[in-house]
Amino acid sequence: MITSACRPLDSFEGETRRAIHAVADAMRLARSLEGRGHASMKSDMSPVTVADLAIQAVVTERLAGVRRGLPLIGEEGAAMFETDAELTAPVVEAVRQIIPDATVARVAEWIGSGGQTPGSCFWTLDPIDGTKGFIHGRQYVVALAVITEGSVEMSVVGCPRLSLAEGVARSARGGMAIAVRGQGAWWNASGDDTCRRLAVSTCADAAVARVVQSFEAGHGDPDRCARMLRRLGNDRSAWLLDSQAKHVTVAAGSSDLLVRFPPHPGFHDAVWDQAAGSLLIAEAGGRVTDLAGQSLDFSTGRRLLRNTGMVGSNGLLHAAVLEALHLAR
Repeated sequence: MITSACRPLDSFEGETRRAIHAVADAMRLARSLEGRGHASMKSDMSPVTVADLAIQAVVTERLAGVRRGLPLIGEEGAAMFETDAELTAPVVEAVRQIIPDATVARVAEWIGSGGQTPGSCFWTLDPIDGTKGFIHGRQYVVALAVITEGSVEMSVVGCPRLSLAEGVARSARGGMAIAVRGQGAWWNASGDDTCRRLAVSTCADAAVARVVQSFEAGHGDPDRCARMLRRLGNDRSAWLLDSQAKHVTVAAGSSDLLVRFPPHPGFHDAVWDQAAGSLLIAEAGGRVTDLAGQSLDFSTGRRLLRNTGMVGSNGLLHAAVLEALHLAR
């Protein structure tokens, strides 16, 4: 829920403030590119658009002064920008909306910086989390976080189409969710200078919990989800959303439970797919683990190699869900 507690947007300091401004620029750019632009397929058959590449370039440039020499681990690489003629010129044109003096070489450098090797401390970015949602007019987010010694310390999730004040309908206004470890999770509606504190729901009955799942069935295991829900006695249809907008809904109490099943054996999530959203849920009073109940460990490189899947809940439901998952394997 969005509580009555509030704080000025400009009360955030240092790298958090710069991250907020970088994500705000990214959201503005994403909105301008909705419904336009060429999409190519990467080697894993996931799409990449002008927006994915342009936003990675913009955020990288905007954070240059506050990264403290830390690497930025992003989803995208520069290879497709440099080799796909249908992407190169449109990406540079898009970046110039925010950085007018951008050149092809500088844009390639900014995008390519996302391919660095994580250290003990690093930034991680998913420039368009939910690219298929972006392409098809559904939910998507810009997800940015700082990881220190395996834990997420700060995150900003820009949600151009999400309106918590109106339920979770598409909104031209959108907003961003901000979390700093030990300082709570906050929602800032676009165009507002005040943040409202987020708090998870108080639902304690797993049988009536609202479960949120990925819109794309191939991103998870719908059959295992159905078995889990039967164990919980929950016959509600799962709410389907793209991207870490799902995590935001749990943090805001609009949904009660998010379970991320691996789409195939041996699959491990990328750090940028979980980092920002997991901190939001935790700082809103919820709990986040993998499917076995272990804390997410972000110290293993670009993927969460010590974790399988993810459970994000309001905390009250967590034990019952982990038991149901064990019985429904």
